[in-house]
Amino acid sequence: MEHGDPSKGERTTFTERDSVMQLESMQARIPLAMPVLDQEMRDAASHALQNERFVGGESVHKFEEEFAQYCNTRFAVSTASGTAALALSLIAKGVAGGQVLTTPASFVASANSIIHAGAVPKFADITLRDYTIDPTRVRSSVNEGTKAIIPVHLFGFPAQMDGLRDISSERGMALIEDACQAHGAVYNGKKVGSIGDAGCFSFFPSKNMTVGGDGGMVVTDDESMAETVASLRDCGRAKGSKYLHSRVGFTERLNTVQACIGRVQLRRLDVWNERRRNIASSYDRLLSDIDGLILPPKENENVHPVYHMYVIRSKRRDALRTWLDSSGIETGIHYPDPIHLQPIYREMFGYSGGEFPNSETLCREALSIPMHPRLSEEQVRFVSEKIHEFHSRQDASSAER
Repeated sequence: MEHGDPSKGERTTFTERDSVMQLESMQARIPLAMPVLDQEMRDAASHALQNERFVGGESVHKFEEEFAQYCNTRFAVSTASGTAALALSLIAKGVAGGQVLTTPASFVASANSIIHAGAVPKFADITLRDYTIDPTRVRSSVNEGTKAIIPVHLFGFPAQMDGLRDISSERGMALIEDACQAHGAVYNGKKVGSIGDAGCFSFFPSKNMTVGGDGGMVVTDDESMAETVASLRDCGRAKGSKYLHSRVGFTERLNTVQACIGRVQLRRLDVWNERRRNIASSYDRLLSDIDGLILPPKENENVHPVYHMYVIRSKRRDALRTWLDSSGIETGIHYPDPIHLQPIYREMFGYSGGEFPNSETLCREALSIPMHPRLSEEQVRFVSEKIHEFHSRQDASSAER
């Protein structure tokens, strides 16, 4: 799942050169997200431009090896985007002509990838406990034509993989993890992406780690699948050949400069994720006393999220967002409409609303508040105070009426 609707904060890039300017501006406005591009990353990119092939350079292969090691999988294959990672994984599993089941509470790319792979997207609703696809609804939705399930680890919170893996095993279906928002998240002791047949990641600038632009990765323990995805992303080229092509492929490669940046970011990822968890813990503590405000699901001994977004829910979401914006606090709505109610999906499949009530509730009420590793405790307190202020004013206004 790849965010294609970056807000101002998601487009902001932090560098050492303009750090003073950025920090001064943050006093007036707190950004939703703040991707990092520092001197080490710029130096790595410059070195690659001067010493490596622009496409297929040594750094691409090293990034793949290091990412596979990080996820504890045998193989990793880089791609041009998270969408490409999903689509090529599905093609490699032979879903064309069948159905693929996923969640409507996600960015549209989760379902678009199914269509790109020649299959029909079908949806199962989420639970409102963790906003991920409900295994009970999945079980009642699969049929003879279902060839794969794509659970989405939404907002960095792992889906209920045990139940989904049982269903996929029983029915002989592929299980492709959309881990595009969940780099480093852990479910029952395993990194997400390593639990199904394959895991797909995005490195879009708003994510927990980036490559300085679009980029993606497929991780898997299946050597045949890894070779197929590697061929598909490289024009269908036969292994070890330059001009022999065994498949009708695509041009979906990650370039060398981006791989260099990704290697540096990967080394920082665990520290950044731990900072996100600490920020989430602070928000949890500071916001837990507000009636009517629903906080994100919490980690436990089995589930360790990485808080790609810190998403609160409120029936007064839009008014709260306006209030926070007037206070210099950037927010986001992820997502204003569930996938099945996107105009093209209404047109293609006849959805009209009401089919997946939990997903529709989430999209009506969800509000992402600032979450990134450079967020200070002072800023977290300020955001929390402003949310308290909003509710105090609303409650006072209601009492007067």
